[in-house]
Amino acid sequence: MRPLGVIGHLSRDVVAGSPAQIGGGPWHAARALRALRQEAVLIAKCGDADRRRFRTKLAALGLPTAVAAGGETTAFSFFYDDDGTRSMQVDAIGDPWRVEDVPAALLRRVEWLQVAPLLRGDFDDDLLAWLARGRRILLDAQGLVRRRTTGPLILDGDFDPAVLRHITVLKLAEEEAEAVGDLAELGVPEIIVTAGAHGSRVITRDGDVHVPARFVAADPTGAGDAFAVGYLGARADGHSPLSSARRATALVAALMSRGAR
Repeated sequence: MRPLGVIGHLSRDVVAGSPAQIGGGPWHAARALRALRQEAVLIAKCGDADRRRFRTKLAALGLPTAVAAGGETTAFSFFYDDDGTRSMQVDAIGDPWRVEDVPAALLRRVEWLQVAPLLRGDFDDDLLAWLARGRRILLDAQGLVRRRTTGPLILDGDFDPAVLRHITVLKLAEEEAEAVGDLAELGVPEIIVTAGAHGSRVITRDGDVHVPARFVAADPTGAGDAFAVGYLGARADGHSPLSSARRATALVAALMSRGAR
C-alpha cells in the first residue's frame, strides 16, 4: 500500500487559558497514524517563529515531514462545555498555501491525500486542482465554512462550490454541515458528517447511513483529524465508505480512551 499524505496548517492553540500548544490537521493526524503504524508523509505550514519548534515536534512522531513557513501561525483560543460543544476565537491567521510551499517529491507516491485547512482560503481552487492530479482528496470542510477573519469563529456557506470538483471525500462536523446546507447538491462522491459521541453519517449515492459511536470522557480536540486519516487509510486499503467510517470511529475512541487515562 502506498503512503497516505496529510497537508495543512499547524496552529497555536490555547484551550481554556492553558499554555499554547501545537495543533492543526498534520499534528493530530500524525498522532493517529502512529497508532495505526501507517506509512504516511506530512506536509505542514506555520509561522516563521514557530517553524523550528513545530518541525521538531512533528519529526518526533517518526514520519517523513516537511514544514513550510511564512508570516504568522494560525492561532485559536477555545474551550468545550459539558456536552462537548466547542466555542472558538481566531487570534491570528497564517499565510495561504502556495504551490511552491509543497515539496512535490514527497507527494510522488501518495494516492490518497488528506487536505486539512483551518480557515477558508488556506487552499485555493488552483492548488487543490494541482494536488488532485493523480490523487484522491479528502477535504476537511473547515476550509469551506470558517470565515477568514479574526475574532469569534464564524461559520457560513459563502464558499466557491467549484473547489469541490477536485474532491473525492468531504468531511464535515455537524455544525459545518448546517452552514453548508443541502449536502446533496455538492456533487461530492463521499460525504462524512461527524457528530462526536452521536456518531457519524456516511452519505454516498447508495444512501445516508448512520454509524454509531460511544462516549469517551476526554478532550475531543483533534478527533476530527484522527477520524479523517483513519477513514482515508481504510479507503486506501480497499474498504467501503461504511466500513471505513466504522474503522475510523473505533480509532478515535481508542485514541481518546488512551488520552483519558
